[in-house]
Amino acid sequence: MVWARMLLGAGLGVCVVTWSAHAEVRIGAATPLTGPNSWTGEQHERGVAMAVAELNEAGGLLGESIELIVADDYCEGEQAVAAARKLIGDGVVFVAGHLCSGAAIPASALYQEAGIVMISPSATNPKLTEQGFRNVFRVVKRDSEQARLAGDYLAERWADVKIAILHDGTVYGQNLAEATKGQLNRHGVTESRFDQIAAGQPEYTETVAALEAAGIEVLFYGGHPAEAALIARQAHERGYDLQLVGSDNLNSEYFLRVAGPAVEGVRFVAVADARTHEAAAPVVAKFRAEGYEPEGYTLYAYAVIQVWAQAVEKAGTFDARAVVEALHHNEFDTVLGRLGFDDKGDVTGVDSFIWYVWSDTGYHPAESK
Repeated sequence: MVWARMLLGAGLGVCVVTWSAHAEVRIGAATPLTGPNSWTGEQHERGVAMAVAELNEAGGLLGESIELIVADDYCEGEQAVAAARKLIGDGVVFVAGHLCSGAAIPASALYQEAGIVMISPSATNPKLTEQGFRNVFRVVKRDSEQARLAGDYLAERWADVKIAILHDGTVYGQNLAEATKGQLNRHGVTESRFDQIAAGQPEYTETVAALEAAGIEVLFYGGHPAEAALIARQAHERGYDLQLVGSDNLNSEYFLRVAGPAVEGVRFVAVADARTHEAAAPVVAKFRAEGYEPEGYTLYAYAVIQVWAQAVEKAGTFDARAVVEALHHNEFDTVLGRLGFDDKGDVTGVDSFIWYVWSDTGYHPAESK
């Protein structure tokens, strides 16, 4: 029977989900369960939990049942380090996470030292796999590719209007904004404004008013969805026709709920919607039967467990060194399709980032030019 209990210590929320009273193998998932990014964290948690449940229902892995421990990293560096220490102390052999780059990068150093395999479903900052940690992987492409697409898109469509680039100061948002700026500038186009906003504010009316006063027609925003949604909504409320261009985490109902009617026409570059893959159809149907829509990174998190489980089977052991070698030298069948990893731990074989546009019926693939 599935049961869960909450452990609270040192300000860290940890959910232990067990499918057997005698589970032998512990794995972790680190994701924001609280704070402004908890909506995306729920996608991560749901995807991992279903995949682990299915493993146990099928008899476990190498004859062992799997115990999942979910730690709250708040999408923040210090909390991520605390979460990593907790998971390491709990004896996990693998971590599905972290979701955010600003959490994944500092936590990865601890997993490297402890000899624990880490696979992120969504951390896109290039630095994660540039550290030389052989045990660190991700199932999404890098921000460098996302920024290239964004910079090209801005230059191709809006070279003759005033463009602003803003970010939220996070590792993810700032790196993406700076890389997008660089790509835009390589086209000979200079943005009218490049700046950082204070994340976590209840409103951004001053920021919106300043953009309008400066004659900004297009805003590229690098950062998390809460602030992007507020900026879009507050521009809409004042009748300011601001074209918002966003990044990959605008692909959730959370953005729609906060932005409201201001979502119409918002464009963003994101990982391909995994719900469209033929291999994902049974899993998507199962989520929907439970009343949950597996949007955003849900299926990417599910794929992380698929990859790790297949690597364990190929290695014939849970030993991290053997599993790492299996990850580097094999391909894996997942809900994202067949994928593998290069020497750095970056994914190969999956769809790249593509453009989407929001409407009142949801987000849909957009033409690239």
